[in-house]
Amino acid sequence: MEDIVYYNALYDLYGPLLTEKQKEYFEDYYFHNMSYAEMAEDYEVSRNAMFKQVHIVIEKLEEYEEKLHLYQKKKKLLDISNQITDEKIRDLLENIF
Repeated sequence: MEDIVYYNALYDLYGPLLTEKQKEYFEDYYFHNMSYAEMAEDYEVSRNAMFKQVHIVIEKLEEYEEKLHLYQKKKKLLDISNQITDEKIRDLLENIF
């Protein structure tokens, strides 16, 4: 379950960098909860091909995070913002992300 949340967060950050097909594969699997078999039938390819395609998307998202660290930075900013007692400053900081 933790992986799903993590990958969805990465998708929110890096989704625009993916191709349209990669977005479709990711959304079908993670948002629409489709199985590889269901996806394979829809795209008229083998189940193994769908498995590989979804994992290529995951690898891309992880690669982007490895290079850009946007998820880590956002998480750190949220941690810092939770420690701020001034509500106005906290709201301003949280609006950044």
